[in-house]
Amino acid sequence: HTNGPVTPRPTPPYLSPPSDWIMQQAQNWPDGARVLDFAAGGGRHCCALNHAFPGRFSFLAIDRDHAALEALKARCPQIEICQFDLESTNIWGFADDGFDIVIVANYLYRPRLDDLFRLVRQGGYLAYETFATGNEAFGRPSNPDFLLQDGELAARLPDDFTILDYFHGRIDQPKPAIIQRLTAKRQVKNLYISD
Repeated sequence: HTNGPVTPRPTPPYLSPPSDWIMQQAQNWPDGARVLDFAAGGGRHCCALNHAFPGRFSFLAIDRDHAALEALKARCPQIEICQFDLESTNIWGFADDGFDIVIVANYLYRPRLDDLFRLVRQGGYLAYETFATGNEAFGRPSNPDFLLQDGELAARLPDDFTILDYFHGRIDQPKPAIIQRLTAKRQVKNLYISD
């Protein structure tokens, strides 16, 4: 017996749908892969991937927004979370072993791009999708600090990555924008020992 109306649990913050492109890329990832959702926010990708491919991957979602990560954990309790300011100069302690898959969506911080690329293990994949130059015609983001130049990600990739997919241009769904997408695989270095 209660003394009043039951208060419903607060609903988690609204999540945008995941990128169809990232969801398609996941079909090519190996079973058992350790996936990093970098700057995950509320976890729209790791939660959707976990739902679409149950038990296939393990996830770490990292972001500086504690509330967003807590909401993510409430929705998807099996996903590991880590609160961390990715733009600080601190060493990324979460990155010691690297990851089989690194997902980045709608995030760009150029001073740490090289560190981000190093998170991908040999034989692993990078799936990166964010806004690009020309997006200012459609609204935010419009600051050049948050817009990739055409070919910029490909030019910044270390030599041991092979580009599997690249796109720079206009999309109309979920809303008109100029974006850049890149999927790359980090090559396995063969170490030959000679007598």
